[in-house]
Amino acid sequence: MDIVKSIEHEQLKNKIPDLKVGNTVKVHQRIKEGNKERIQVFIGTIIKVQGSGVNKTFTVRKISYGVGVEKTFLIHSPLVEKVELVRVGKARRAKLFYLRDKVGKAAKTREIAGARIEDKEIEIKGAEVVEEPVQEAEAVSEETVANEVVEATETVETTEAPVEEKATETATEEVAEEKVEASVEEDKTEDTPKADAE
Repeated sequence: MDIVKSIEHEQLKNKIPDLKVGNTVKVHQRIKEGNKERIQVFIGTIIKVQGSGVNKTFTVRKISYGVGVEKTFLIHSPLVEKVELVRVGKARRAKLFYLRDKVGKAAKTREIAGARIEDKEIEIKGAEVVEEPVQEAEAVSEETVANEVVEATETVETTEAPVEEKATETATEEVAEEKVEASVEEDKTEDTPKADAE
């Protein structure tokens, strides 16, 4: 694992809320004022969710006294205490920027009739528990690789013996051919003096 990824992994929360665009949510945000600390609730519609990992953010929009207010929250921030689902809205887009032009009731998404309001959470750090069997599988695979290497060396040893035999066979054939060629050359040299003598 990369050093940066390991540091980011430490900053991740164990569970994060299942956020969907179009839903109306209550975001409980921790605010520090001097030595005091309090929780402030921001209620609005999620208009976009973007990013991944530690940098994953969601933007919530509400209209307060006729003025549109948008706040972007980091999902994994320790200042975001919790996110409650108030209303399930119907959205057919990933980003609802068209709501910025709407006023009043038109600035809300349609509610899905009969939808259950459940605060679903997604487990993020449950992947650590899964990594242990993977390490065992890697150890097993190393054993199988070692066995395959032994088998490969055995097959190489078995294939080397015929190669040596073939090499000796080719060497003996070459020696035999040289002898034949030498005898043919001797015959030719013997023939030439006879021709000269005649």
